[in-house]
Amino acid sequence: MRASFIPFLKALILLIVAAFALPAAAQLAVPAKGNHIAAELVAAGPVVPGEELDLALLFRPEPGWHGYWKNPGDAGLGMQLEWQLPEGWKAGEPLYPVPHKLLVAGLMNHVYEGEYAVLVPLAVPANAAVANITPIQVEANWLACTEQICVPERATLTLRLASGQGPGDPRFDQWRAALPPLLDQKASFELTADTLRIAVPIPASLALSDPHVFLANEQLVDYAAAQVFRRDGDVLVAEIPRKGLAQDAQGLSGILKLDDQGNGITFEAVPGEVPTGGTLIAGSGGAGLAPLWVLVGGAFLGGLILNLMPCVFPILSLKAMTLARAGESQASARREGVAYTAGVMLACLALGGLLLALRAGGSEVGWAFQLQEPGVVVALLALAVAITANFAGVYELPSVSFTRTGGRSSAFATGLLAAFVATPCTGPFMAAAMGAALLLPWWQGLFLFGALGFGLALPFLLLGFVPALRRLLPKPGKWMDTFRRILAVPMGLVALALLWLTWRLGGPLFAVFAVVVALAFLGILVMVQRRESRPWLFAAPAVAVLAAVTALVLPHAYRPTTSAEESLLAAVPFSEAKLAEARASGKPVFLWFTADWCLTCKVNEGVAIEREGTRDAFAKAGVVAMRGDWTRRDPAITRFLTEHGVAGVPLYVWYAPGKDGEILPQVLTPDSLIELAGKV
Repeated sequence: MRASFIPFLKALILLIVAAFALPAAAQLAVPAKGNHIAAELVAAGPVVPGEELDLALLFRPEPGWHGYWKNPGDAGLGMQLEWQLPEGWKAGEPLYPVPHKLLVAGLMNHVYEGEYAVLVPLAVPANAAVANITPIQVEANWLACTEQICVPERATLTLRLASGQGPGDPRFDQWRAALPPLLDQKASFELTADTLRIAVPIPASLALSDPHVFLANEQLVDYAAAQVFRRDGDVLVAEIPRKGLAQDAQGLSGILKLDDQGNGITFEAVPGEVPTGGTLIAGSGGAGLAPLWVLVGGAFLGGLILNLMPCVFPILSLKAMTLARAGESQASARREGVAYTAGVMLACLALGGLLLALRAGGSEVGWAFQLQEPGVVVALLALAVAITANFAGVYELPSVSFTRTGGRSSAFATGLLAAFVATPCTGPFMAAAMGAALLLPWWQGLFLFGALGFGLALPFLLLGFVPALRRLLPKPGKWMDTFRRILAVPMGLVALALLWLTWRLGGPLFAVFAVVVALAFLGILVMVQRRESRPWLFAAPAVAVLAAVTALVLPHAYRPTTSAEESLLAAVPFSEAKLAEARASGKPVFLWFTADWCLTCKVNEGVAIEREGTRDAFAKAGVVAMRGDWTRRDPAITRFLTEHGVAGVPLYVWYAPGKDGEILPQVLTPDSLIELAGKV
């Protein structure tokens, strides 16, 4: 009763909307002559007893009009057929070609906008009398619509079949080719309160372009929501948000659209296990991205604000020395401003390009992925030790100096390092832009990375080209020597922080190995300075030998630590299964993602998360705390970040009971979490 009532109710609602809700020019139309979608009943050939015969309902919509698939989507009405057949004859289920998506006023419709044929297999009994066959008749009802009006239409179609042998209708070859073939394997599906996940077994070599699932089951999913697709070997996993009256399903069927050329496959699915993970190939919110100019502005502002973020503070000492030097002359200030900007933008574009290339190759990486690599952290430690010694006056290499004698090469190197060390952070405006860069076409993604670099470099660039700003800086003098040595202290703290990170990444033996590499690199630099004749003839092979030894020994010294950092909140380690379980419990959930190399994350944890006040508020409200540690590469965390439109950490998500997650600001105030818990 319920199944038959829903189509009637949908049709009634459509008629009411058409008659009263639309403007005067879009009232319910009654055609004076004929239908807006002409219909014809066609047979593939003569009747042969005992053999199946294909019939076709051929529809020809007028320009601007469309018909509907069997599941019309958010609006519309599927076709209804009532057959009058000879005794023993039986009409099968109609077979449809791949429909199109049509979004009107936020409603997703599954439609056909041009000529299309729906095939119906006709079972002819073996004892059928084919002489003087009774004409076949079907009463067909359908809905014809434009984007403004809808008209219920009907037709009584009659077909007189021929018997015996004869030529078939050649159009059926084309119509059969338009039908999506049925997979010879069953798909599997899982239903949660929020998502339908379907695993469709198709070869990994099968090309896909803008895939979409048209689900035959009604009242189960949100038709207008973005669908997410991932490949896991020879399995394609589709994730579709839930919506509708249906609470469960014993089986599913539908069409998987492969591209925009009408290619697709029909699948049937049964409840079963659906793989997690895989390579993201479509969806993940890409359809809801802001316009490119908005994203570019966000990347630029994010880079500008990045100058004030805690993760950039360690290298502000490098900038300070160069800024003070910039006041020496107009020409040198401009040259250094341009060189610094070039270094920043080159680093951002190189890191962004490498990130996009790795993701295109199937790697689950995100923003600041380089600090998840032990070798990169060792190299940064060696560089930090070298800069600290340079500030302290242990050695002086003019061509690469970060101090008073560096010139353009110093400014360029400072820009490279500034961008490289700043990339672990994401701040206001930047998160959405960097997340979008992973979903947009590669050239647009690089444009966003370039805008980020330009924003990061802009303050120094303005100092180089605006004399009034440079006049605010202190005049160069002997004080710079003293100031340079003072700056060795914060730079040394950076080196100690990197040493702590090597221990967190690879254990104590790995940290000792990193110290040896850093001291060896410093020794090479000191010896280069003391050599009077062609020092780089010594430096090049020495650095090459050190790099080779490091590459050989590093894998043996690396011992990843397994102990999780203790938390006042007794946080549960993140996994998608544990998150689903926590949300299903009906308790509020606070989920945060952090990394040991992310200074913003650590500041937030000290200011707002790892506090007794937060612990007590969470305990009172029954909040489940969950933490994802992204210090090392973790594909599950990377996928979660990407799905939520961000490219890196920190990410803070609050799940109120029974509601979708709310993404919190990336800079937390001391009482922000306490206030959230108090609202439960």
